[in-house]
Amino acid sequence: MISLDVAKAAPANPPRRRIEWIDLVRGLALVAMATYHFSWDLEFFGYLDPGTAGSGALKWYARAIASSFLILVGISLILAHAGGIRWNGYGRRLAMVAGAAAAITIATWFATPDAFIFFGILHEIAVASVLGLLFLRLPAWALAIAAAAWFSVAFWGKSVLFAHPALLWIGLSPFPPRSNDFVPLFPWFAAVLFGMAIGRFMLDTALTERLADRPPARNMATRGLRFIGRHSLITYLLHQPVLIGCVWLFAQLSPAAPPGPDAFMSSCVKACTAGDAEDICTAFCGCTMNGLIAEDLFDRVIAGEISQRNDTRVAAVVRQCSIEANADGN
Repeated sequence: MISLDVAKAAPANPPRRRIEWIDLVRGLALVAMATYHFSWDLEFFGYLDPGTAGSGALKWYARAIASSFLILVGISLILAHAGGIRWNGYGRRLAMVAGAAAAITIATWFATPDAFIFFGILHEIAVASVLGLLFLRLPAWALAIAAAAWFSVAFWGKSVLFAHPALLWIGLSPFPPRSNDFVPLFPWFAAVLFGMAIGRFMLDTALTERLADRPPARNMATRGLRFIGRHSLITYLLHQPVLIGCVWLFAQLSPAAPPGPDAFMSSCVKACTAGDAEDICTAFCGCTMNGLIAEDLFDRVIAGEISQRNDTRVAAVVRQCSIEANADGN
């Protein structure tokens, strides 16, 4: 009877131990994200040339950061629910992420309506957290194959059928939308699947136990990183308002000089070449700049007072130059 009572009292599954290494890596990713967003803020206030944060090394830096977050989402999804979905915790976390994503969409709609965030990193995490449940029982090798297959679709699956505004979040439109943070389902869910493959491998090889047994060193730096890693959502939501506020205060004391024609051309070509050939983009941007100058609209566009969305004259210049540039390119 004594042994039977003990068996009844023992939990069927031992309590999960937190892997502090994951908190640490997530904290490092948050710090990296903040450094990238700081460069975006500097560009927004005119201290960096327009288009700097979205091109060159910074563009790949941003993609590496987004990939790291989504890989960690996949790892965490497996470690938290591999033994059975914990619906209470799952539902609470999903509601928080989805709510935060909706708040960012609303806030950016008012702050930057020309490039508001309709499907950014939090939107991707929310959808991936649901879609990932379909892959939860797959072995590591199958998850890795699924990740590669999913990633490949972005190279061969694009179609104008996905160019409808209601389908842009899928990521298969041949015309990339204008947004300050666009992380569509294709190809980015591949990073979550890859993270799930890593998580499954960690469980299969008992790497989770070894990492839990050997936590990172206890010092001020790692404690700070682990803290923000454990509170990643609130850190994500708060860091950008704080950074923007700091740059805004600095701009009141030492405002940046307004960009001239050379900076306009550079940023326009950088943004345009994401979807078109460089010769077409150069022709389009040069035509647009000259058209805006001829209509005495250039300074107001550069100052952000008007754009093609709220001024029909600007829209007419952009439309005409797009037609001419594409005609010349063909």
